[in-house]
Amino acid sequence: MKSREYVLHVKQSEAERDDSLDRQTVRKAKILAARRETSISGLVAAQIEAMVDEDEAYEQAKRRALALLDQGFHLGGRHRIDRTTLHDR
Repeated sequence: MKSREYVLHVKQSEAERDDSLDRQTVRKAKILAARRETSISGLVAAQIEAMVDEDEAYEQAKRRALALLDQGFHLGGRHRIDRTTLHDR
């Protein structure tokens, strides 16, 4: 496999001057984006898509599980005493 070298030219942007992310994190994100041949926006978009997909899968699994609980499970066995007899006691 052919080895690739990356050269990263860093220019401080307005977003980097903001305190929301420290400079080291932004720098690492730029390097990661360059390695993946995308932009920081591309990385963020991919993460958001993954989070949305994960949330949708969770909600779907939750609905299936709740439907199964509503349906109930037959665990074998049989009722030997009818309900009215039990309540008469």
